[in-house]
Amino acid sequence: MDFRQTTVADLAEQVRTKQVSSRELTQAALDRIEALNPQVNAFVAVDGEAALRDAAAVDELVAAGEDPGPLAGIPIGVKDLEDAAGFVTTMGSSTRAAGPPAAGDSILVSRLRAAGCVVVGKTNTPEYGWKGDTSNPTFGATRNPWELGHSAGGSSGGSAAALAAGMVPLATGSDGGGSIRIPAAVCGLSGFKPSLGRVAVGGRHAPNWADLSVKGPMTVRVRDAALALGAAVGPDPTDLRSLPMPSSDWLDGVASPNPPRKVAWSPTMGFSSVDDEVRALCEAAVARLERAGTEVVEVDTVWHEDPVVSWFGLTAVATYRTLRDFECTPEWEGIDAGLREQMAYGKDHVAAPDVLGAMDLAHRLNVALVELFHDVDYLLTPTCAGQTPAPGEFGTINGHPEVNWVRFTYGFNMTRSPAGSVCAGLTAKGLPVGLQVVGPQHADAGVLRLMALLEDTIAFDQQAPIA
Repeated sequence: MDFRQTTVADLAEQVRTKQVSSRELTQAALDRIEALNPQVNAFVAVDGEAALRDAAAVDELVAAGEDPGPLAGIPIGVKDLEDAAGFVTTMGSSTRAAGPPAAGDSILVSRLRAAGCVVVGKTNTPEYGWKGDTSNPTFGATRNPWELGHSAGGSSGGSAAALAAGMVPLATGSDGGGSIRIPAAVCGLSGFKPSLGRVAVGGRHAPNWADLSVKGPMTVRVRDAALALGAAVGPDPTDLRSLPMPSSDWLDGVASPNPPRKVAWSPTMGFSSVDDEVRALCEAAVARLERAGTEVVEVDTVWHEDPVVSWFGLTAVATYRTLRDFECTPEWEGIDAGLREQMAYGKDHVAAPDVLGAMDLAHRLNVALVELFHDVDYLLTPTCAGQTPAPGEFGTINGHPEVNWVRFTYGFNMTRSPAGSVCAGLTAKGLPVGLQVVGPQHADAGVLRLMALLEDTIAFDQQAPIA
């Protein structure tokens, strides 16, 4: 079974009505992982026995006339930065690979299980989620199902590649600087980053990138993401930033979306060059939205500066806090060299005034967005400025390597804005390009609705050519 051929909603309904069993879906996922994972390297751990046992429990509920939940019997992959009971949470690192299995689930995984999901395994991530390419010294590189010589993005690249290859219909991701949107863009998916606090990340341990990173479900298309988010959102008393339950049903909002009144299109945000082919594909998608009835205004400058230095400083400090105990230990040399450099930067170059300055910049960036949203409903940008590189390399802008080829995403983590990426089309090399949708604070439902409309108007229906 290729899970790209149908929706999560349809699969769950088929389980509830006994047209297919959860055990059959789970076995199909395990079979496809076995067949394709050697090429793609999306999954780093699979427990078929436990998954089939959990699937059988879902089927027993159905047989007893009970409803297992809105995601009944859906097999899922869990990004290896969060806990899933029975699996080691390696964080893509040799420092944790030999650790004990998690005794319980993260809040997100727990809620998805409660909605009927069946965990089949853990998906690959760069070490501690530090970069926009999913590769690490422990498990190697995840390959893009559209072209195996290219990166699947990061840091949720394992989950994105698993979805793009049809291994599972649903996976988890997290986004501290674009880590849902970037892999979604390069793997031809619709990926959504909720507002900070929308999906609770509490528990006993403080989140590492607390004011930047969010978690959420990942799917091929946005209507399935809205369905899964309905089961995932809501406050938790251990999460200081968690938001109340939304007042409306997001799934209803994306069912038949109407064009928004007015949107801004900013191809450069005011601080970036953009690959010509990326820009052309995004502009063509925006033009389709305009023909659907939305007024589109091009905005040259949204922000007057690239927030990369401040964002990188915040993440480097967080990295140092996480890894400082490994300095001068045998484990040190096994850590990704780039991650060690990031940690050193956080230790030696970022002081308290720099952190406070980054927080001040986040305020200014948000004020600029508030002023923009006085006149328009949403902001559209390319998701990535450049084209997708090979694993471990830099993306390119008009053929030239560019280290910061993903510079349009991380600023919206600093402003805590809801943002998503939809596929605008394919390059001449056959690789997907993403169009980013950004909304005002807490306007998650609106961003999802516009993403659904863009999916409908762009009408991109191609799938990665992997068998």
